[in-house]
Amino acid sequence: MTEPKILAVNVSEGGIPKQPVKGARIFTSGVEGDAHNHDKHYRDIQVVCLQDIEALEELNREGYDLKVGTTGENLTVQGLNVNELPIGTLLEFPSGAVIEISKVRQPCYVLDAIDPKLKDDIEGRCGMYAKVIKEGAVQPHDTIQVLQPSV
Repeated sequence: MTEPKILAVNVSEGGIPKQPVKGARIFTSGVEGDAHNHDKHYRDIQVVCLQDIEALEELNREGYDLKVGTTGENLTVQGLNVNELPIGTLLEFPSGAVIEISKVRQPCYVLDAIDPKLKDDIEGRCGMYAKVIKEGAVQPHDTIQVLQPSV
């Protein structure tokens, strides 16, 4: 089993795709260098969007052309299986930054720009949103410590 890690940190001036950067700070208000085209995306419970590379690769095998950041995620991760994490799961990074899985990401009409069928096909594997518990820096190759929520 692969140790969970960040493959790419992605930002944009708004919309998709988000482009990979060498790293960014994550703040309670958002990811450094990232913006949104729609006010509905500015919520404290959806500051960071995470997507598994494995889900993107699976969709590629189904005929899509998806790369890191294509679907609008801030963190493309490996070995995390983010859509299986319960709400409340904490993710800690080497800088000390901590985020909490807070919301299932629902497919949005913005994905129509990639392919009108993608919204349906990505259902259940569109990633998750997280809120920021402790600000800090993230960068590719950072390991992710997963702390399950107490029940």
